[in-house]
Amino acid sequence: MSDDPKWPSDWTRAVLAPCILQLVRNRNETYGYQLVQELDARGLPGIVGGTVYPVLNRLETEGRLRSEWREGKGGPGRKFYSITPEGETWLRETSGAWQDFTARVSAVLTLEGYPA
Repeated sequence: MSDDPKWPSDWTRAVLAPCILQLVRNRNETYGYQLVQELDARGLPGIVGGTVYPVLNRLETEGRLRSEWREGKGGPGRKFYSITPEGETWLRETSGAWQDFTARVSAVLTLEGYPA
C-alpha cells in the first residue's frame, strides 16, 4: 500500500520487542509468521520475518518467551511462543516507561514543555 508510513528503522527496533510480547500475550501463544501478519494488520507494515525472528530468539534467550516446536498439519512444523512470568513483568514495566517517554518526546516536539 502506497500510503503506508515510512518510519525510521530505529524507531521500529526500539518498540518491536514490547510489541511482540504484547501480541504473544494477547494470543496466549503464536508463531512468527502470524506475528508479522498481526503487526501489519495493527498498523506496523513492512516488518518482515527476518526482523521478527531475531527478536523472538533474543526474548527467548532472555527468558521472556518460551517456545515449543509442533509438527505441521500437512505442512512444515512451527515454533509456537508464549510469554513467561518474567516477560509479563518486563512488558508491564517497559510499557509504562514507553508511555512516559513518548509523552515527554511529544511535549518537546510540540513545544509545550515538560509536564510539571
